[in-house]
Amino acid sequence: MRLRSIILPALAALSALSVEGRAQEPAPYVDDRSDGAALVRSLYNAINRKEYARAYAYFGDSKPVGEFKAFANGYANTESVEVRIGKVTPEGAAGSIYAAVPVAIKSVEQEGKIRFFSGCYVARIINPSLQVPPFTPYQIETARLEEVEGPIEKAIPGVCNAP
Repeated sequence: MRLRSIILPALAALSALSVEGRAQEPAPYVDDRSDGAALVRSLYNAINRKEYARAYAYFGDSKPVGEFKAFANGYANTESVEVRIGKVTPEGAAGSIYAAVPVAIKSVEQEGKIRFFSGCYVARIINPSLQVPPFTPYQIETARLEEVEGPIEKAIPGVCNAP
């Protein structure tokens, strides 16, 4: 009986350490560019993991978010982000496929401040059957976000328009 009274508290302590350790582990690595929604999820996965170069690379050549240093510095106080995606609208035009991706973002900053953003990303891929090497997967062509009131569920735009 004495052994049991020592083992149970020890297991409880180890269990608590295990849960605490898992809470600090980074999110699993996700890099999926198979469609517009997956691309946006990958963007926010990179931001959550503080992999800003990877996040920046998801944007097309026009880099609608500006220079890398400013982009990365924009997340200096960000602890974590959560993304919710609405109904994606795909559209084909002139050899490209566009996906308008409505999003709502919940951002938690270092001091615990919570902010919400709402807007649209437009992702583009040149029709894969028309490409020659090197293959270019979906890229983010435009990003329009604005700060809004929460909760995140109510911040998702009803519709986004592709170009």
